[in-house]
Amino acid sequence: MYLYKSQTYKRDLQNAIDSTLCIEKLKGCSVMITGAGGLIGSFIVDMLLEYNKKENADITIYALGRSAKRLEERFSDVATDKLHFVSHDVNEKPDFDFDVDYIIHAASNAYPAVFNSDPVGTILSNVVGTNYLLDYAKNHNTIRFLFVSSGEVYGQCDPKLTAFKEDLSGYVDPTQPRSCYPASKRAAETLCVSYTKQFGLDTVIARPCHTYGPSATKSDNRANAQFVNNAVAGEDIVMKSAGLQMRSYCYVADCASAMLSVLLCGKSCEAYNIANKDARVTIADFARAVAKAAGQKVVFEEPDELAKAQQTNISYAVLDSDKLYDLGWCGKYTVENGVQNTVVIMKDWD
Repeated sequence: MYLYKSQTYKRDLQNAIDSTLCIEKLKGCSVMITGAGGLIGSFIVDMLLEYNKKENADITIYALGRSAKRLEERFSDVATDKLHFVSHDVNEKPDFDFDVDYIIHAASNAYPAVFNSDPVGTILSNVVGTNYLLDYAKNHNTIRFLFVSSGEVYGQCDPKLTAFKEDLSGYVDPTQPRSCYPASKRAAETLCVSYTKQFGLDTVIARPCHTYGPSATKSDNRANAQFVNNAVAGEDIVMKSAGLQMRSYCYVADCASAMLSVLLCGKSCEAYNIANKDARVTIADFARAVAKAAGQKVVFEEPDELAKAQQTNISYAVLDSDKLYDLGWCGKYTVENGVQNTVVIMKDWD
């Protein structure tokens, strides 16, 4: 795998380990990660493997994905006897049976093309899939369950707000198919805290913002992933709008260390925004940063009907991360740093 040949990627893994609060709690424990082949899940797996290697942490890792073969290919260069691949679709009831100390549920349809083509599947994976896993955790001695939600749960908020705090509830139009993602993430959050109230299962919630990095899959059609893929391929970045929407961004190394910090130090039944205070820019400025790092240009063109259907109407999505920082976590990567590392790692591959 190209990532493991990059010294930059190895430094990012170590930075993420160093930034993770209470990581020593994981020593000798078992961790299940759904969506282990995705952008965030795969980085967390790599972090734990590196922590095992450097600190002899003896963490048993269960990496879940729809295809065990793809997981084996993804982690073939670093696989050890502490890493176990589990082929499983979260929409199905688990057909495996082993105790696990911590579960990180990061499996979900997570990009606009899938929201548009499979809104029903998006809802079911977030609600039914989460229910199956919560039930599994309840019955298998799980210490804590981390649900990876989304900053999209805030929907449309008052434009006068400078950032969205965790206790904010904006508007999500339930009659729009594009709402399949934020509405089902909201429902899954409520399901998590309901399991805590009714069954005593310890749950906690992470709400990541716009996360990017070199471990994004090729099928990911989110704007930030496409910007990077195009620029690294030597192509100009094509913007389908003026890109004036303001966003919180988070490099995957920061996102992964923050999520593990919430898992290990966050307060039960509470949600935490996952965002770096120093990484708030417009979509256009993010595109320019990518273009600059890769030596390309940004060009603008009118969106077609498919592109319009996949766009969100949310113009402002900046997450207030004070609650996360109050735990003691601190981000290390600005947009410029994170984009530079992403491009360097991916160009090393080419």
